[in-house]
Amino acid sequence: MTTATKDFYEILGVKESATQEEIKKAYRKLAKQHHPDANPGNPQAAERFKSVGEAYSVLSDPEKRKQYDQMKKLGAFGFGGRSERGPFSRGGPGPAYGGTAPGGGFSFEDLSGFGGGLSDLFSSIFDRGKREAPRERGGPRPGRSVEYLVEVPFETAVLGGRVGINIPITEECAACGGTGAAQGTSTRTCSECRGTGTVSFGQGGFAVKRPCPACMGRGTIPETPCVPCAGTGTVRQARKIQVTVPKGTETGSKVRLSGQGERGSLGGKPGDLIISFKVKPHRFFRREGLDLEVTIPINIAQASLGSKIRVRTLDGKKVVLRIPPGTQSGTRFRIRGQGVEKAGRVGDLLVEVKIEVPENLSPESRKLMEALASDTGLKY
Repeated sequence: MTTATKDFYEILGVKESATQEEIKKAYRKLAKQHHPDANPGNPQAAERFKSVGEAYSVLSDPEKRKQYDQMKKLGAFGFGGRSERGPFSRGGPGPAYGGTAPGGGFSFEDLSGFGGGLSDLFSSIFDRGKREAPRERGGPRPGRSVEYLVEVPFETAVLGGRVGINIPITEECAACGGTGAAQGTSTRTCSECRGTGTVSFGQGGFAVKRPCPACMGRGTIPETPCVPCAGTGTVRQARKIQVTVPKGTETGSKVRLSGQGERGSLGGKPGDLIISFKVKPHRFFRREGLDLEVTIPINIAQASLGSKIRVRTLDGKKVVLRIPPGTQSGTRFRIRGQGVEKAGRVGDLLVEVKIEVPENLSPESRKLMEALASDTGLKY
């Protein structure tokens, strides 16, 4: 069976809905069980160990897992009743995927029949060595960029400001410096990758080079694992930071904080932190582009005779608005320059008046309303 026809979820013994923590837990259990050091001279265990590492290398990466799931649903891996040989078997094309690479091996172009770059998806999962050169053993590795959703108050999003947040980040373990070894102890060369930090999986007509699952790509294995990080070299913890919210921020707006993502290992450059904003609704104001909208209740007398009312703006100031005599419910008034400021432009505040009719009238008020109705020709 080639890599393309393997079900990675089945290999790790997890459901397709498994969380990253469940996948990691299953991998560690199987890797420990089938590690060559625990099964000397057992080729079946070594092959099983490689399969487990191969599955984990894809499912532990959210982006590669997403692409793998997309292809799996499309049936590109031979699941769900396709040809027994599958689209990636040697010796000929699959039922609807074109031909094979020269010499009978698999060609990524065979997937062009799906349209939309499905071959690129497969290529990105099983890297062909084009995107990055193999890392030197023990060399620095850059940290991952992290995207985090932050909810901000309506006022802060419109007027700008700062919010404090706690970001869960995977950091290099401070106790061991990322080596995974307890203080005062040494490490030994990984027997699986022979210290290179990578292992190669030969499948069909191509080979895939991935970080070694035994040493996590470090090339070495601690003799005595570090207690705080359990020998992994990394710990999960919350980092408190202050984020500047630009004026006019909308839901979906993003800012990138350079170097605030996950720390690199062994002195590598840290990744970036990408903040995605979600604006909370306001009980009083609404936003439409650069304009703010608000509904103000007025009574029948104010609408009929005309009046002046005070309207509160988002920044807490009050503006006097003149209501002309005979104003109808639903009439909108525009207050210039009291909207959203963004990129050198400022919107307006749109005030809609809503006439409220009293439910209960005093005897005096009723007489006045009857007199008004008589003047306008209405009869009871």
